[in-house]
Amino acid sequence: MTGEKKKKKRLNRSILLAKKIIIKDGGSPQGIGEPSVYHAVVVIFLEFFAWGLLTTPMLTVLHQTFPQHTFLMNGLIHGVKGLLSFLSAPLIGALSDVWGRKSFLLLTVFFTCAPIPLMKISPWWYFAVISMSGVFAVTFSVIFAYVADITQEHERSTAYGLVSATFAASLVTSPAIGAYLSVAYGDTLVVILATAIALLDICFILVAVPESLPEKMRPASWGAPISWEQADPFASLRKVGQDSTVLLICITVFLSYLPEAGQYSSFFLYLRQVIRFSSETVAAFIAVVGILSILAQTVVLGILMRSIGNKNTILLGLGFQILQLAWYGFGSQPWMMWAAGAVAAMSSITFPAISAIVSRNADPDQQGVVQGMITGIRGLCNGLGPALYGFVFYLFHVELTDSDGSEKGAKPNMANPTDESAIIPGPPFLFGACSVLLSLLVALFIPEHTGPGMRPGAYKKHSNGAQSHSHSPQGSGAEGKEPLLEDSSV
Repeated sequence: MTGEKKKKKRLNRSILLAKKIIIKDGGSPQGIGEPSVYHAVVVIFLEFFAWGLLTTPMLTVLHQTFPQHTFLMNGLIHGVKGLLSFLSAPLIGALSDVWGRKSFLLLTVFFTCAPIPLMKISPWWYFAVISMSGVFAVTFSVIFAYVADITQEHERSTAYGLVSATFAASLVTSPAIGAYLSVAYGDTLVVILATAIALLDICFILVAVPESLPEKMRPASWGAPISWEQADPFASLRKVGQDSTVLLICITVFLSYLPEAGQYSSFFLYLRQVIRFSSETVAAFIAVVGILSILAQTVVLGILMRSIGNKNTILLGLGFQILQLAWYGFGSQPWMMWAAGAVAAMSSITFPAISAIVSRNADPDQQGVVQGMITGIRGLCNGLGPALYGFVFYLFHVELTDSDGSEKGAKPNMANPTDESAIIPGPPFLFGACSVLLSLLVALFIPEHTGPGMRPGAYKKHSNGAQSHSHSPQGSGAEGKEPLLEDSSV
């Protein structure tokens, strides 16, 4: 018995020491000032600004590293990263409920940005580390939990909007800056600058960000076990079939977001290597479509929701997405890409409208459960979509075999110029259009108002598991506010 008591005392001392690393003076948070949304905004801006700078250099390095199977390897890299993020997100969220947000903000930002300096040191290691960094590429989840800790429920949507707008602003501005610096001073300077900004972000978290999760809101002991239900990434997916309305919504999300996730991973490479956009033009394209998508998700979305309702807004957004993907698939001229980009901005209204219809028809204490299902579907698509696009490009022999993919005016040298790829420049986009068409047909059966039918008693038995990570589910609904260019440069 005496030996057991000594072990417990040593364990308690170790736990107290670990706490003091993050919390000092008996519970006052380290950092500058009180925890605020602005701390979260700075963390997100710096991380994605650093990655946005690398948009142009990354496209060049990707083609130079994998000249024979560029699109396939790009899809596999992003696919592995997306699947690892999907698998790890629930566990990291549950652990942040125990250990606090600050330590996991530091962890996710550090490992997400770790590949940046490797771009010039070793391209092979760079892409390998990008794939593996998916385990920690869940900064948004921790940020939304951080914001939920420090805001009242009525303030939360505004706070999430500010975080999402900051994310959009970082990706709208940084690719253009990176492209200019790359042309003027070379890719090496851009990589050094991106590395410096990533280090600044890590230092900001260490020095300035206070812990947001109060000690009294954590489990009684830091040794509290994490249940498998909390860490199981498939837990939300298994609940999908319990209600017909939720099932219809989840199928709609899967069929529409699968091509969208694949498009994010490969589209800028496609513009650069097949359509022959210059680096500056790609950066301008990102900026213009990003600004238009922000306008669509704010001004246009509000008008449509008031005038034609939730369901019709979803159907309209899916219609725009079909048109956009078909245009990308058949388009071979630069002006076609610009026109389709404007349509793509309008298609970005779909997921916020889906998130709104779910929020409107679910009980307040079940928001996290239902929104978590949809977010789980999106996370799965982030892994499957890029791999699917890369594989379809490979199947249709859309591969570049020229030695320098950056030569202006050069035509892509297809492996077999007589096959379908000579007629259809972008086969994956047409596959995506067919997928979204099926999504549109499913969405026709979603009821506009489901009332209590969306709140079956079956959810109640899961509510404890959902509430164990009570802050993260609130953030999952906010992911619908993320702009069109989500993760496009990462």
